[in-house]
Amino acid sequence: MPQSHADRLASARRSFNFLFSLMAAFLFFVSLAQPAEAQTYKVIHTFTRKGDDGASPYGGPTLDSSGALYGTTYAGGAFGAGNVYRLRPTPSSSWEYTSLYNFNGTFDGDGPAFGTLALYNGALFGTTEGGGYLGTAFKVWLPGASWRESVVHSFGNGKDGIEPIGGIVVDKAGNLYGTTLLGGFYGNGTVYQITPSGVESRIYSFRGGRDAVNPAAAVTLDADGNIYGTTSFGGAYGIGAVYRLSRSGSRWKENVLYSFRGLNDGQNPVGGLVLDKAGNIYGGTFDGGVNGGGTVYKLSHSGRRWILTILHSFPGGYGGPYNKLTFDTAGNLYGTTNGEGANGFGSVFKLTPGNGGWQFTDLYDFLDGDDGGDPYGSLAVDDQGNIFGTTNIGGSDNQGVVFEITQ
Repeated sequence: MPQSHADRLASARRSFNFLFSLMAAFLFFVSLAQPAEAQTYKVIHTFTRKGDDGASPYGGPTLDSSGALYGTTYAGGAFGAGNVYRLRPTPSSSWEYTSLYNFNGTFDGDGPAFGTLALYNGALFGTTEGGGYLGTAFKVWLPGASWRESVVHSFGNGKDGIEPIGGIVVDKAGNLYGTTLLGGFYGNGTVYQITPSGVESRIYSFRGGRDAVNPAAAVTLDADGNIYGTTSFGGAYGIGAVYRLSRSGSRWKENVLYSFRGLNDGQNPVGGLVLDKAGNIYGGTFDGGVNGGGTVYKLSHSGRRWILTILHSFPGGYGGPYNKLTFDTAGNLYGTTNGEGANGFGSVFKLTPGNGGWQFTDLYDFLDGDDGGDPYGSLAVDDQGNIFGTTNIGGSDNQGVVFEITQ
């Protein structure tokens, strides 16, 4: 049966509690000031939860070739179940907001979570935590005068997985790939594929034990079609892992590339991964590291081994990077911390490669006022180096904002 809005909210609380309560068992909140480099920070949209405006944009924005931004909100919209929105720049240097689709909280989906929308052939693809049976993969597109939504797959009807909170990626052939936090054959989450014709298949069920478990983030594809991802828990030490899925004939073979130890390497890699042209893997951990507040790491392939290098360790004890990092055209890395920063409400940072290692720059520290606070989503960076992102709270109505940072 489709979930009611109340059921969806209860499901949401279970999912967030699942991720955060396990972390909270060994986390404590410390806020240490970091110097921030002067930047131009501007809020380009404040969510109000009024009318068809959304609220709580957990996912970051997607940038198209025209400079428009697309994203989702977890709540708000015309029916309170979240929406898909567009922000388009205008000649007057303002931004025009349009709610493209409002989820009604039933079979069409309920509560788009942390995933960034995938843009393919003019259509937007994403996931909702609730709705359908126990979550959906959806498509929003413009076939005529108005935008439409269709459910590509409804999860929870069998062993296909439940609660797909991480979003979707699309390969060149139009196949969709994603993860479910829970469910599957062993109950520990899945990686799935949906073909362009709409056929869904579970390509891996996480086993538990020393295997990675409970993937919150979307996957990343390399040029050869291999699938990379992270899990917040599991691995050899139970506090998160990096995995790869490779085709082996008609099947997929999984390998855990790295298990986090909870030492200087960090722990709980909630966000996904990005790859450079050489095949190196980059990601962040929510907690741990030499300074206690999470890390940014690099995994490099050396023979049969993967070598982990820490690029930066954040101070504090709670609220490091929550989502995947973003490369710009010059090879710089950008990301957010969910908490910490100078004011304890998160920050935006940049890592610049150099001969002496990676240089860390604190670009902005949130105040949890009209500027926003607690960013969960990934960032988008345009060709001019302008940075776009979202915060879950703050703004004039405390429903979150979309922001731009110019360097």
